[in-house]
Amino acid sequence: MTDLQALHDATHTMVMGVLNITEDSLSDGGLWLDPAKAAQHGRDMMAAGADIIDIGAESTRPGAKRVAEADELARITGAVKTLIPAGAVLSIDTTRASVAAAALSEGAQIINDVSGGTLDAELPHVVADHDCLYVVQHWRGWLVGSKGANPDQDTSVYEHGVLTDVHDELMRQVDGVLAAGVKPERIIIDPGLGFSKPGIEHNLPLLTGLETFRATGYPVLIGQSRKRFISAMLTGAGTAGADGPTMAQRDDVTAALSALSAEHGAWAVRVHDVAKSRAAVIAGNTWREYA
Repeated sequence: MTDLQALHDATHTMVMGVLNITEDSLSDGGLWLDPAKAAQHGRDMMAAGADIIDIGAESTRPGAKRVAEADELARITGAVKTLIPAGAVLSIDTTRASVAAAALSEGAQIINDVSGGTLDAELPHVVADHDCLYVVQHWRGWLVGSKGANPDQDTSVYEHGVLTDVHDELMRQVDGVLAAGVKPERIIIDPGLGFSKPGIEHNLPLLTGLETFRATGYPVLIGQSRKRFISAMLTGAGTAGADGPTMAQRDDVTAALSALSAEHGAWAVRVHDVAKSRAAVIAGNTWREYA
């Protein structure tokens, strides 16, 4: 059985491997829809050094359509049932209370809610009723082009600066989760890189300001992997080809940011290429020991 408090209080940055069981995720949509392939990819990431596997069955990229609840439920529970016996620590990337409840009943240990408790008001209550960890991510609503209540709203304006506004808004989300009964020692926060943050100027201040989030006392998850701002960095540096940066280039920058995040005390980094970021995190953790 997983020691949730030890997991929450980890002193070295961990690696969370991404398992997208989706048709339309930005970089790997459709690759792991087959249940057998999804399970094998999860096991492969564990073998490559992933401490946690984050399973998602609904893309949150701009323009993504919502997946039917029954489909999300079937994909998630199928993967959980396969990977729990393999000894995996599982995080469930969902905004639906029903999916969270089913996954937790099958043995998942973490709920990763990109809406930070705001999209489904029942989800924090489900978490409060189970002994699990809860990742509360900064969220301003659906991205432009997505299917939501206000799909075309511009959510990328930060009146007081991105670091200040994201911190303050995220802490208000945490207050709401606490009010629903979630224990503070079960909460992890995530500044939500790329969510309502399309540019380099929105994301790098959150990474360089990581200590601002750590100062809240909550562990901090960083999800930088293959985000649009990484492609923009490579394009701006003149290293991208005519078709844009390659996946290998994006994973190289992701790994570099993983090392920096580990050096500055992130709880975990959420990545697609586990092997590259595992090595980078080891370097960052070691650097922190000697700093």
